[in-house]
Amino acid sequence: MAQCVQSVQEFIQDSFVPLVAALCSEEAERLTRKNNLSFAELVRPFCRLTSEVHMRDPNNQLHIIKNLKIAVNNIITHPPQPGAIRKLLHDVVSVSQPAEGLVANVITAGDYDLNISDRSVKASVPWYNNWKETLMELNTSTFYSATTPWFESYRECFLQSMPASDHEFLNHYVACMLVVSSSEPDPVEQFLKLSQEQHRIQHSSEYSYPKWFIPNTLKYYVLLHDVSTGEEQRADSIYEEMKQRYGTQGCYLLKINSRVSNRGADEQIPDPWSQYLQKNTIQNQDSYEDYTAVSNKNTDHLISDGIDSEIKDGLSNNFKTHPLQLDHPSGSLDSTDYMKASTSLQDSKKSNSGTPHGACLTLTDHDRIRQFIQEFTFRGLLPHIEKTIRQLNDQLISRKGLSRSLFSATKKWFSGSKVPEKSINELKNTSGLLYPPEAPELQIRKMADLCFLVQHYELAYSCYHTAKKDFLNDQAMLYAAGALEMAAVSAFLQPGAPRPYPAHYMETAIQTYRDICKNMVLAERCVLLSAEILKSQSKYSEAAALLIRLTSEDSDLRSALLLEQAAHCFINMKSPMVRKFAFHMILAGHRFSKAGQKKHALRCYCQAMQVYKGKGWSLAEDHINFTIGRQSFTLRQLDNAVSAFRHILINDSKQPPAQQGAFLREYLYVYKNATQLSPDGPLPQLPLPYINSSATRVFFGHDRRPAEGEKQAATHVSLDQEYDSESSQQWKELEEQVVSVINKGTIPSNFQPTQFCLNRYSDNSKFPLAVIEEPITVEVSFRNPLKVPLLLTDLSLLWKFQPKDFSAKHDGETKEQGTCDEDMVGTEAIAEFLINSEETKVARLKLFPHQTGELHILGVVYNLGSVQGAVSLDGIDPSIGLQTGKFVSNGLSVRGRQDLEIQGPRLNNTKEEKTSIKYGPDRRLDPIITEEMPLLEVFFINFPTGLLCGEIRKAYVEFVNVSKCPLTALKVVSKHPEFFTFGGNTAALTPLSPSASENCSAYKTVVTDPTSVRTALLSSASSADFGVGTGGSPEVIQVPLPDAVLLPGASVQLPMWLRGPDEEGVHEINFLFYYESIKKHSKMCHRVLRHTAVICTSRSLHIRATVCRSNALGDEEGRGDNMLLFVDVENINTSETGVKEFHIVQVSSNSKHWKLQKSVNISGDKDTKLASRERAKLCFKAVRCKNSEENYTFADIVFGNEQIISSASPCADFFFQSLSSEFKRTHVQSHTHASQRAVKQSFDETVRLIQKCSEVDLNIVVLWKAYVVEDSKQLILEGQHHVALNTVGKEAFSFPQKQELPETVLLKFFRPENTPVPARPTPEQLSNLIKTSLHYPESFNHSFHQKSLCLVPVTLLLSNCSQAVVDVMIDLRHKPTSSEALEIHGSFTWLGQTQYKLQLKGQEVYSLQLKACFVHTGVYNLGTPRVFAKLVDQVTLFETSQQNSMPALIIINNI
Repeated sequence: MAQCVQSVQEFIQDSFVPLVAALCSEEAERLTRKNNLSFAELVRPFCRLTSEVHMRDPNNQLHIIKNLKIAVNNIITHPPQPGAIRKLLHDVVSVSQPAEGLVANVITAGDYDLNISDRSVKASVPWYNNWKETLMELNTSTFYSATTPWFESYRECFLQSMPASDHEFLNHYVACMLVVSSSEPDPVEQFLKLSQEQHRIQHSSEYSYPKWFIPNTLKYYVLLHDVSTGEEQRADSIYEEMKQRYGTQGCYLLKINSRVSNRGADEQIPDPWSQYLQKNTIQNQDSYEDYTAVSNKNTDHLISDGIDSEIKDGLSNNFKTHPLQLDHPSGSLDSTDYMKASTSLQDSKKSNSGTPHGACLTLTDHDRIRQFIQEFTFRGLLPHIEKTIRQLNDQLISRKGLSRSLFSATKKWFSGSKVPEKSINELKNTSGLLYPPEAPELQIRKMADLCFLVQHYELAYSCYHTAKKDFLNDQAMLYAAGALEMAAVSAFLQPGAPRPYPAHYMETAIQTYRDICKNMVLAERCVLLSAEILKSQSKYSEAAALLIRLTSEDSDLRSALLLEQAAHCFINMKSPMVRKFAFHMILAGHRFSKAGQKKHALRCYCQAMQVYKGKGWSLAEDHINFTIGRQSFTLRQLDNAVSAFRHILINDSKQPPAQQGAFLREYLYVYKNATQLSPDGPLPQLPLPYINSSATRVFFGHDRRPAEGEKQAATHVSLDQEYDSESSQQWKELEEQVVSVINKGTIPSNFQPTQFCLNRYSDNSKFPLAVIEEPITVEVSFRNPLKVPLLLTDLSLLWKFQPKDFSAKHDGETKEQGTCDEDMVGTEAIAEFLINSEETKVARLKLFPHQTGELHILGVVYNLGSVQGAVSLDGIDPSIGLQTGKFVSNGLSVRGRQDLEIQGPRLNNTKEEKTSIKYGPDRRLDPIITEEMPLLEVFFINFPTGLLCGEIRKAYVEFVNVSKCPLTALKVVSKHPEFFTFGGNTAALTPLSPSASENCSAYKTVVTDPTSVRTALLSSASSADFGVGTGGSPEVIQVPLPDAVLLPGASVQLPMWLRGPDEEGVHEINFLFYYESIKKHSKMCHRVLRHTAVICTSRSLHIRATVCRSNALGDEEGRGDNMLLFVDVENINTSETGVKEFHIVQVSSNSKHWKLQKSVNISGDKDTKLASRERAKLCFKAVRCKNSEENYTFADIVFGNEQIISSASPCADFFFQSLSSEFKRTHVQSHTHASQRAVKQSFDETVRLIQKCSEVDLNIVVLWKAYVVEDSKQLILEGQHHVALNTVGKEAFSFPQKQELPETVLLKFFRPENTPVPARPTPEQLSNLIKTSLHYPESFNHSFHQKSLCLVPVTLLLSNCSQAVVDVMIDLRHKPTSSEALEIHGSFTWLGQTQYKLQLKGQEVYSLQLKACFVHTGVYNLGTPRVFAKLVDQVTLFETSQQNSMPALIIINNI
């Protein structure tokens, strides 16, 4: 049970006090009414004695009575109706509520701060342990005071309103005060009348109520004197007369009203009556006249000033009607309908509390009244009680011991007649057994009750215990239960606790009252007393069981209060049972609700909620929240109701769809009522649907146009694309690259990469830029957690705008969204937006800024409603297949908003940020609206999706300016510039259209003369003509716009040649189009447009080429430089692509130093045809061309009828682009060693000279046609492959070969700084310093019979390939060491010098005459001389052998 203000002893003593009746004359009542009080009310605050009282028990022992209280009540001659008592108790509980501010029913922040004590214990679940510890601490604390004043008020009122019964005397009147005014003409006569009236009421059979303790009731005569108006002398004389008539101990002169009522406002006299009058006990008649009609015919109206109705009708009618009499038959007064019909007691409470009491009384008068009660008790009441106890005791003692009990044999003495014998049936149900008033059993009970009232508990217990036995013997169960009940209480109250509290007595009494006697009122009193006693002994478990046992269906209010106290018992245990507390609080709340106590019901549910919350018991939480919402709505606490229903909806509910739909409709209804109270207030926050704020995406610009036939718009950026961080980084790098080129190699400090779509992954630390008149699309991600669809209507964005003129530096005022601001920012609304059950759906909302300034997007605003009939039937969800515009709202919708609050990324850079939790800004919803900018749209016409590797295709690009201002400086940047070209800088180099040549070729072609087949056709071109080598970045390409400007609304089409990437597979090639406005803006300098081309390439040809020095030292022009070029072409295409065969139509060379001279193939075919997996070998002769540092020489060797001019677009474009990409690749590799090379500068120059000997700068372009069968049509595709030859003797490929990494690689530990510089040239490089060639006859005839030695002249030609002077040494002593070589080639001897030392100048050719001597016929290899070379100014470290490219065989014949 909850803690009470009183101790259990005080509570029981105050519950059973001596009752004194008050009978007043009409004049005396008028005097007290000056103070707005009846006589009984006047003395009530002073009815507790302030000092100890002494009396003697029957054994003449002095007995001390402490803290005695008496009750003075007006005489009421009709017992109250049960319905009236129920209503009284209902109102008492209703007006007693927790103090304001201590208990918050529902906290709107979304969490509950509910308590069970007056100290506002914070029960912050789900931390159950902390909650438990707090309760334990409070339980053991002396300050713990979880009080329930409504229960105490109910208990006090219940005990006071119990009607007097015949089986006990505790509620019977012991004495009667007769009160007469001194101002009456004959007060003594009036006393006589009152005395007769009292006698008539007690002894006449006409009145069965009230009950009187003994026939000889003490009468106490009180003369009431009004000091302010009466004559004091007369009053004294009358009092003297009274003393003579009634004795000094039987009368009293009470002086009141020492002043007039219109006192000064500054005087403050305490009002001790207010607390008593508001308790509304059964005797307090005035409180009920405010709402209870009196059934007396003469008083048909309500008396507002509180004067008793019986006064109006004089003395004769004084006792006819009980003030709680109802004017209609009462059914169940706990019903809500009755509560609605009756007026609330709070109104009467307010009227009572507003009326001053005791206005004519001074503090002296207070003391006089207190003294009067003391005198009455000391001199009148207690002596009378003492005498009565002694008389009863004497009568009983005189008969003691005659039989089995104290007075079992004295029944004849008292009654004179025997109690009739009872049948078996009567014994089983003897609650109806009645003793006559004079029965000895009742006399001992009477004595016990008197002793109990004056706190003589030991004697009382003895008497109760004796009476109990007799009642049980007689099977008088009602009487026995009463004796058991009071015996248990007496035993508990005995000082010194000589015996333990007999709880089994109470158990038996409660069971008897409830089951046998069917008297729930007495059973309830028993439970209230016993539970309080058990609580005082910390037997909370037994107390709770007792309280719960008495809950029943006959009284919801009683059940609610007892369940609540049981809950408090559970929480007060040594180990608090928190869940039992919560469960019984729920039960109590339910019964409070049934009893019409809405506030108490709400409080119980709220207190239970703190335990159930956060435990995962979602259905229980839903039930509690739903009830809290309902009760709060009934009490017009609309904010609390909205909050409670909100909790049901925002938690992941496990309710079935029908229940969720009901919750939603209830919420909408409550919410609508709440918003109607303040229609002009700010839009409130709605809980549904959920918004994933971090998933919000913002898109700047127009939606992408769809493709129209062959016309395909640039992919750009759209909200349908997924974010890719790698791709985003690539676009940023491309933009930085083009901005760097525009700004002479530097990126401006205020550069901000263009971001079209902002999301959770993008960099949102800066304010994004948007352009005036271009839409801003915000994609909001909604999630419906419910199993019923939600319908959002009139959905739009909520924004704030501050106009600013960025050019004039003038700021405007901030504007909130309103209907009048459409000229500033246009807002697009979605009329209907349906979110199906448990669906996540995005809404794209647009804003159209019409002015420059700062825009802040705050959130979304919409009407929330549910769909009509959105409940699944037969397991079919009706929301499936609902389309926009085809559903009907059920008419209930509320308007509200949800804010978009996005948390930025967590900062983690500095030490302070790492040690604390700080978040950076996220400004994606705060765009800056800038001035007008041009807007470019790009369309691709005939753009392919599939190509062969190296295939050339011509397409067209259309550029359209859709804005109102011209654009300029149009450029395109790509990571793959070798993929496309717009043609050369001059019109002469660019073919006009595909139809200008045979087979609609993309190349510029010329018909060839048949005689020139296999011979090179020369042309030249500068790299500057094709945008290469001008110092800019090769990736940034200027788009050749006419006049370099695109006017508003204008469009231009340009040809674009594409070449399939060399690697097969799917390629994503990014184009970034960059352009600027003619006017320079402060905020936005440029704009970009993105396009991603997806090309699928399939394999075509694979080309390998090798160049080696020719042994022939002279060419047609007599120069010594010529080389052989071997080209190996393989068709690696698979037949899946439909390619029948490839034709090699032309091989071209491009170089500054070398050119192809002719084809040396033996085959006579014009074309070289390759079917699948076939390979062809081509051989060409290459010669050095005239030195030309500026231009490249193009040499075309044609195999067909048409020459493709390789120095024109697009052939030369792709060549130069591949050249620059190849250069970039090798440059990056070589750049890493640049620092190392600087160590030995002079030494490196030497190495470089040697390396240059083996370098060759020759590039080959193989042009081909492929014949494809597609849809039974034959197509001719064309393309080109590039091979870059850099080193003599090293094989080069059209596509870099992938190097397979070894499976396991050993770890190598090294120090980079100690790595030696690779200064020594490789043997391959050194072998190319000197080129050697032997000139001799292929066969030589000699007659060995005539001359045994055969001498053959041989010329050794030495050619210096470098530009430096070289020392050469020729050693002829070399002989093959292996025997195998001897067998194959035979042996011969060089005649003459065995060593020659020569010095060759740069590019010099030297001829050395030698002689070879043979002794046999045969085939000999003359390539045996060893040639050593070194640079003149270097040491011999570089000497190495020069290798011949092939054996020099000579045949010696004998003739």
